[in-house]
Amino acid sequence: MDTQKSSKFFVGSIVIFLILFLLVKVILSTMLDMGKSAVAADSMVAEDVAERIKPVAQVYVGEAPVVEAAPVVEASSGGGAQVVTQVCALCHSTGMMSSPKLGSADDWAPRIEKGIDVLYESAINGFNMMPARGGRPSLSDDEVKAAVDHMLSQAK
Repeated sequence: MDTQKSSKFFVGSIVIFLILFLLVKVILSTMLDMGKSAVAADSMVAEDVAERIKPVAQVYVGEAPVVEAAPVVEASSGGGAQVVTQVCALCHSTGMMSSPKLGSADDWAPRIEKGIDVLYESAINGFNMMPARGGRPSLSDDEVKAAVDHMLSQAK
């Protein structure tokens, strides 16, 4: 009976040894695979670290820096083209919100039929979706009229 118990013990020991061996083998192979797919460390040079940890934005405490718009040239010095370029072209170059396109006689024809005074009045006071003075309240009436004249000269 002792031989039977000792043979069962021997077989059981071998089975446990094989199970442990396979378990260790699986764990080691998994660790090796993880090591192969690990991402290489970034450079630890001081400049590289500073670049990686720099802030993504800046906060101004107090007054923010002032950004000034480009000045509009007076109408008397040929400012109609300048006003059109700086103010009017935003909408009129693409026909945004059904505005007449620069240089398109077909778009301007129905407006020209109403008369130049109506065009001046619409440009100065606004019309439909167009804001008064093209959204630049600092423009004088003469500057707005010069811009209208310039756009009409392009449409002919």
